[in-house]
Amino acid sequence: MSLSKIPRILFEDQEILVCHKPSGVPAQTNRIGTPDLVSILKNHLRKESRSPYLALIHRLDQPVEGLMVFAKTPRSAKELSRQLTTSGFGKYYLAVAVGVPSEAEADLTDYLVKDARSNTSHICSKDTPQAKIAKLHYKVLAAGTTADGSSCSLLKIHLDTGRHHQIRVQFSGHGTPLYGDGKYGNNEKAVRKSLALCACHLRFKHPATGRIMDFQIKPDTGAFKLFSKNIS
Repeated sequence: MSLSKIPRILFEDQEILVCHKPSGVPAQTNRIGTPDLVSILKNHLRKESRSPYLALIHRLDQPVEGLMVFAKTPRSAKELSRQLTTSGFGKYYLAVAVGVPSEAEADLTDYLVKDARSNTSHICSKDTPQAKIAKLHYKVLAAGTTADGSSCSLLKIHLDTGRHHQIRVQFSGHGTPLYGDGKYGNNEKAVRKSLALCACHLRFKHPATGRIMDFQIKPDTGAFKLFSKNIS
């Protein structure tokens, strides 16, 4: 994506900006020559201000598409960060997993540790140094078979904590890696495709007015087409 192409903006006022991050675009990066979402949006905001303020409140992995909210003032950044750390955010995802989880609906609770050198995380024991608890709730919406013959399932996920690569690591660790996950997947055919993970629903309070802000999108990633009739 070039800096001249603006991602779809769903809402913008003087305090916040909500947009649909495309798959493949990093939220923020220090890599020279690689456009990231913060740079793209700041370029858009320069129409209003020579030195626009834009705070990154939460992240999505580069291959993940979906909803993100940014703060346009320090006051809003502080309030949105407070909501994020006190479970005031509602973050929901759609995912396509390789295989079908053993339970149709369940909570997953694990401890994860990050390896900064490889930029990966893995499930570990509670007493592992720097281990952090990871919680999510999922529900299987449908099951099917991909064009390459892989068994798969459509999942709705509510993220309770926001750990590094959390959804990808937990489902891989429990035997149902996400379709298209080249980092944590174990299906050779599936990992050649786009990662089927979308931040589809975001809910929070407007940092200035207190109004409930609720946004929903449908994923663009290819594997979701198999379940188009199951995605409202």
